[in-house]
Amino acid sequence: MDQPDFEQMRRKLSELKTEHRDLDDVIAHLSDTLPFDQLQLQRLKKRKLSLKDQILKLEDALLPDIIA
Repeated sequence: MDQPDFEQMRRKLSELKTEHRDLDDVIAHLSDTLPFDQLQLQRLKKRKLSLKDQILKLEDALLPDIIA
């Protein structure tokens, strides 16, 4: 893996983690306010889950396989 690709993947991973944390805050705030839009909450949770999947894929690509 080239160094620029590695750095680009690390930057993307950082951005995804930041967005994931931000969504956590938004979802918590939205859940606390009554009444809340159930559809919007579902969409945000779905986006958060998608981000988590992307984060896991990037982390897997960045970490070398270790054979024990």
